[in-house]
Amino acid sequence: MPEFVAAVLGYLLGAVPFGLVLTRLAGLGDIRSMGSGNIGATNVLRTGRKGLAAATLVLDSGKGAAAALAALYLAGPAAAMIAGFTAVIGHNFPVWLRFKGGKGVATTLGVLLAVSWPVGLLACATWLVVAAIFRYSSLAALAALALAPVYAVLLGGDPRLVLMAAGLAVLGFARHRSNIRRLLKGDEPKIGRKK
Repeated sequence: MPEFVAAVLGYLLGAVPFGLVLTRLAGLGDIRSMGSGNIGATNVLRTGRKGLAAATLVLDSGKGAAAALAALYLAGPAAAMIAGFTAVIGHNFPVWLRFKGGKGVATTLGVLLAVSWPVGLLACATWLVVAAIFRYSSLAALAALALAPVYAVLLGGDPRLVLMAAGLAVLGFARHRSNIRRLLKGDEPKIGRKK
């Protein structure tokens, strides 16, 4: 029962669309009608408002971390991983937006930092290095997602952590299908450029 409650609360917290809320509060309208149509920080950055993009990044990652940490405190590690996973599901498929949400990268990184900070830090470092070299947010995300379960294995992590990281990687790759196609065709926009 605690795991079920953790799953529901994780989903509801993850489903809060901070990118949409912040851009509307800033008077920019509906972020879903701009750029890629995504509600995440990368698309918010395409509005030219770096502060809003940074706030979206912090809040989207923070909600994943908050869901996992609250469940960890209340019900233990298994519940934390469940709540973290469903927070990413909530971000990607929010009930408030007819299940059309973001791609869950920031939320995933927040969850990883909460449940295993070494794995989370390595995943964040991977994102930063790949983004700095290639200037593609999607490529950086895919690299971080793909390597997170590898880091979990190498660090001798809980098998449940490895499974969760692998599941989040699969989900992340599925959400990036269009980005992968554009990367292969050379049409993917670089960080900071409008789509």
